[in-house]
Amino acid sequence: MATMVSKRYDAAASKIAPGKQHSLEEAIGVLKAMPGAKFDESVDLSFRLGVDPKHADQMVRGAVVLPHGIGKAVRVAVFAKGEKEREAREAGADVVGAEDLVERVQGGWMEFDTTIATPDLMGQVGRLGKVLGPRGLMPNPKLGTVTFDISRAVREAKAGKIEFRVDKAGNIHTPVGKRSFNEQQLRDNAMALIEAIVRAKPSASKGTYLKSLTVSSTMSPGVPVDALAIANLFKKATS
Repeated sequence: MATMVSKRYDAAASKIAPGKQHSLEEAIGVLKAMPGAKFDESVDLSFRLGVDPKHADQMVRGAVVLPHGIGKAVRVAVFAKGEKEREAREAGADVVGAEDLVERVQGGWMEFDTTIATPDLMGQVGRLGKVLGPRGLMPNPKLGTVTFDISRAVREAKAGKIEFRVDKAGNIHTPVGKRSFNEQQLRDNAMALIEAIVRAKPSASKGTYLKSLTVSSTMSPGVPVDALAIANLFKKATS
């Protein structure tokens, strides 16, 4: 089995020209030309940013709705009651509750991919910080997941809203779709994510912000994307 995997990886790696920085379109084309796995692999973008996340004013975090979703059903848990509970259910939330849902999660139930809460319940949801925080699942007003506009938040989550956050080493690693997506869908999703990360650039970040950018799938090597060319695209767009 290991030999088959390594052969496929080697065959995939042979598609990458050594030292070449690709345009985003080229990189996606190279990735799609690689031999695939027996399952529909996730396609990911990896960024290395010129920030030092140890400083609070250089944290990069945000959320974006991908135009074509991420290719999987997103399970949404909503902390709400009364009229807002009804709104959440009508918008398609998978599970809705208040104190009962808080207790359920405290008891170890984690069958969801994202959480949304109304502001009036955050006092109780706050008790789940140690459970949800490390998994990146804590509702956050800056990400639009603590809100009274529950129906919109649920619809966005279901449509493929993803969150991104820089790690301690200054990297962001985020899915932008599946191998089964066509090249245009992957490009549209990738550009939506790149634009959101460029817009999230902290004012305290000096020098080169987009240091490197790589596109890969679950079982493939990374294909380097020309980060400078991408950065220049946005300079032209914003100048």
